[in-house]
Amino acid sequence: MYQALYRKYRPKSFDQIVGQDHIVQTLRNQIKKGQISHAYLFTGTRGTGKTTTAKIFAKAINCLNPQNGSPCCECSVCKALSEENNVDIIEIDAASNNRVDEIRDIREKVKYLPVNAKYKVYIVDEVHMLTESAFNALLKTLEEPPSHIVFILATTEVHKLPATILSRCMRFDFHLINEEVLINQLKQIFKNENINCDEDSYRLIAKAAEGSDRDMLSIADCLVAYSQGNITSELVMRVLGNTNHDTYLKICKSIHDKDVSTAFTILDEAQKSGKNMSVIAKDITNCFRNLLVALTCENANKILSFTNETFNKYKESAKIFETQELMEYMKVFSQIEAELKYAISPKTLIETAVVSCMTDAQKKN
Repeated sequence: MYQALYRKYRPKSFDQIVGQDHIVQTLRNQIKKGQISHAYLFTGTRGTGKTTTAKIFAKAINCLNPQNGSPCCECSVCKALSEENNVDIIEIDAASNNRVDEIRDIREKVKYLPVNAKYKVYIVDEVHMLTESAFNALLKTLEEPPSHIVFILATTEVHKLPATILSRCMRFDFHLINEEVLINQLKQIFKNENINCDEDSYRLIAKAAEGSDRDMLSIADCLVAYSQGNITSELVMRVLGNTNHDTYLKICKSIHDKDVSTAFTILDEAQKSGKNMSVIAKDITNCFRNLLVALTCENANKILSFTNETFNKYKESAKIFETQELMEYMKVFSQIEAELKYAISPKTLIETAVVSCMTDAQKKN
């Protein structure tokens, strides 16, 4: 039976977690020293490893033979905690269990000792979804927890948590994962799976994931199914609905040259091929930003992380622009991104932005 990549390659130890070294090291040290807190708060963007880290930590603090702070996954406790019916690691989805009655039920159950482990661990996902009364009930438990209980609260919206809850938790902020880290991980996975993929494709996939490991693997899964094991940049752009760098550079050049016809023709072709106009506008903004970086920064390609061929295209294209000109274009397109969500005709809004850039440039000349 086929298993999705994000499930197959879900980390089972701290060594396998990518991009969160600051958190992993702290948790390892706590386990080694036996300094386990009663409540933790894991916050950060989706797909950065909050729940996965919580599960590994829950095993590690109970493991009979931890390896450098990680669970050994071989001892009787690790095996018992890996079973779906284990009662010592309890996962709760606060989005569907957000009422005060569910939290009161937890308050009653925390009195009971763990069955196979030293600690009973409650992992509360999307904790910001709890009602106000449920938060108040949880607060009482966090104030006076039994010594055998550990709470791990996970959220993508930490600003929605009451200060009384925040003050009682050890907080860890999960960062967006660096593109290079994601690329290296994907290369290793594709090597294991005997999947061919070119360098541009790796970068396109990592960029589309926007710092999320899970999103990257979900995108990769889709591409593997579509490509039958041979992934190219053209295929990636087709599946993701992206347009290639050359097309965006042509649009940017046509705006600089005040060539309305070329700009409108490219936008019309993009719409007819099914491209999302909101994505087009965002990518035009990014193209102007990339040109600005290529024009002004000494270490431009370190910032942009393009292949040499793609970077050289941007470096060459940037020569016709002025710094202030690029900043003005970025400002115009950034302003319409929010409006596109509610626009009746997104293409018309983008065309208006194109003409606006051209006419503003004429006025200044």
